[in-house]
Amino acid sequence: MTGLTLVAHALTPALRGLVLGGDAEPDRASVETARELKLSADAAYAGPERAAVRTAAALGLDPVVEPALRDREYGDWAGRGLEELLASDPSGVAEWLDRPHTATPNGETENDVIARVADWLGDVAARDHGSAVAVVHPAIVRAIVLYVVDAPAESLRHVDVRPLAAVNLSHHSGNWSLSLAPWS
Repeated sequence: MTGLTLVAHALTPALRGLVLGGDAEPDRASVETARELKLSADAAYAGPERAAVRTAAALGLDPVVEPALRDREYGDWAGRGLEELLASDPSGVAEWLDRPHTATPNGETENDVIARVADWLGDVAARDHGSAVAVVHPAIVRAIVLYVVDAPAESLRHVDVRPLAAVNLSHHSGNWSLSLAPWS
């Protein structure tokens, strides 16, 4: 069996401002909060974003940076705020928000992200037989949860992932499952 804890990286100005993509520095206060959390694992991974790597370090982890765990690719909309996009392309934003199978211009669909993280989960299951932690963008936590519970991409709006939130998964008999645990 493999246990995997997903941790959403610390708060960033981009998350606070609803900016799509980018590689913002995490907020100092959020990183300090992460230092207070206690995590240990046989293996540690992080998405390539600075916020993910710095949050992992604050948690006392020395992660392997995994490109497959990067935030969703937003293409031409990367680095732009949702309010700005709504003002400049209201119908394009509405279509994208209403249909997760729609990519942003030159970006990824939610299904693309789910397929990418599913491949990574398969690799983790094949090599790790203990506990692992992955510190990633909240969008990646959401995509992994949708994959594990076999929910359609349209369900993404029903999964709210806050900075420093943790989700536990377990892998046995070839399948990943959400692993609900008591408070420790």
